[in-house]
Amino acid sequence: ALQRDSWRAGALAPAFDWIALGLAMGALSLTRENALVFIGVIIAWSLWTAPRRATAALVGGLAIVLLPVAARNYAVGGGFYLTTSQFGSNFFIGNNPRADGTYASIRFGRGAPEFERQDATEVAEAALKRPLTPSEVSGYWTGQAMHFITSQPGAWLKLMGRKVGLLANRSEMFDTESQESYAEWSWPLRIFGPFTHFGVLVPLAIFGAIAAWSERQRLWVIYALAAAYAASVVMFYVFARYRFPLVPFLLLFTGAGVAAALQYWSTATPRRRAATIAVVVAAVAFANQPLLSADLMRAITENNLGTALQEEKRYDEAIVHHQRAVALMPDYSPSHNNLGAALRAAGRLDEAVAEYQKAIALKPDYGEANYNLANALLEQGKAGASAEQFQNALKATPGSVEAQNNLGIALAAKGDTGGAMAAFRAALAIDERSVQAHRNLGNMLVDAGHRDEGMAHLERAAAIAPGEADANYDIGGILLGERNFAGAAARFEAALKVKPDWAEAHNNLGIALASNGHLDRAIEEFRRALAISPSLADAKANLAMALRVRK
Repeated sequence: ALQRDSWRAGALAPAFDWIALGLAMGALSLTRENALVFIGVIIAWSLWTAPRRATAALVGGLAIVLLPVAARNYAVGGGFYLTTSQFGSNFFIGNNPRADGTYASIRFGRGAPEFERQDATEVAEAALKRPLTPSEVSGYWTGQAMHFITSQPGAWLKLMGRKVGLLANRSEMFDTESQESYAEWSWPLRIFGPFTHFGVLVPLAIFGAIAAWSERQRLWVIYALAAAYAASVVMFYVFARYRFPLVPFLLLFTGAGVAAALQYWSTATPRRRAATIAVVVAAVAFANQPLLSADLMRAITENNLGTALQEEKRYDEAIVHHQRAVALMPDYSPSHNNLGAALRAAGRLDEAVAEYQKAIALKPDYGEANYNLANALLEQGKAGASAEQFQNALKATPGSVEAQNNLGIALAAKGDTGGAMAAFRAALAIDERSVQAHRNLGNMLVDAGHRDEGMAHLERAAAIAPGEADANYDIGGILLGERNFAGAAARFEAALKVKPDWAEAHNNLGIALASNGHLDRAIEEFRRALAISPSLADAKANLAMALRVRK
């Protein structure tokens, strides 16, 4: 602790120490939001142990890091946030009727970071039926959590007890890979894992805290920091990486207990010894109770590994790991869903459909599984069943532009033109910049005789995504059918600038050029098409015809 005398003796050096501490705590708070609780404890400590100038220096260091972030957040989101605006959604995830003390995404199966803010916003806006600022989204979810706490206090207290148990438990609730899985490949983890976990560390730390209690006036800041951080985790939900910052505090108390054990034991009264033994034994039992399934931890690891392999297009390996996950936890629906995705990517469509159906049977409101099943059924040519599953997916994720767009494709495939157009329009209502929805709606409108409106959507798609070739190709095909050969040729050339290896575009450009009297250039395009795709029958026929005409 920085003492008053050292401040007076050391000129500016102590001030820089406190500023540096403020900078460090501010940076820590930006990477781990619940570290903000440390700030209150450290400010109280500075007021207790050092001159007021020390506290001012500490606050100045914090301000250097946090105020620019808060100003940016206010400018962008209209609310005052030192870090992010996701307090409310995270507070709700940890405190709601379905919560079990660990992380569970607002929409099942969408725990990836890119979905968290989107889902929190969409669900809140759907509930309140109006657009919301980030501040309002956070406030909505805070209100939902508080409603649960106040309306079901018994259930909430039971949940809090479970979170305290998870905080101290020997098992790690991870979000990527488990120690149990790593231990299969690491002999140090296999040997030392049974002794190096919270189930050992927590009881030893509790003994150390008891042994060092006589020094509490000097060490109170350590007790307070540990307690404040523990409370900040329990207030939300427990993850291994969230509770890990407790380890340094637990190690400090453990070291104190080991160092003071003999002296404490020799000086303590028999009654105090008995009470200490009872507390430590209770801590051992509490920290080692079976709260988490090791099989579930391994299943999640296998599932995540399979997903990573699938992203690298190593489908056969991905399938093996997803199958292991299913074997470990047959009722873990994400494994069935992700196994289905790997099987579909590998071309094993019937097996993929079966896995998606198992995932939905386990979790009927699993929107991602509904969406994946719908796409697989569409590939099988089962447009009606596919449309039904897209509608189920939209019940779980009504803001999904992809599900709305693909619903339109399924409805069109089953002959429901009006329903398809309505679905494409609904997709554009969600995201006006959806290139696929503009293209699909545009082509359907043109086919239905609404040429101007349809072309407007296709032009919009081309303008939104100049780096994509499809919209220009579609427009070129329409102009070719209208015998606007120069306009068609220009569009096919625009498409080929983006995608020069598109055989069909070369072939159609050749048709437009030949029809406009540019026979030699047309022959070159037909030959380019065949060089890319030697089996393209239209290009073969068109080249033969063009050569005959030129003779």
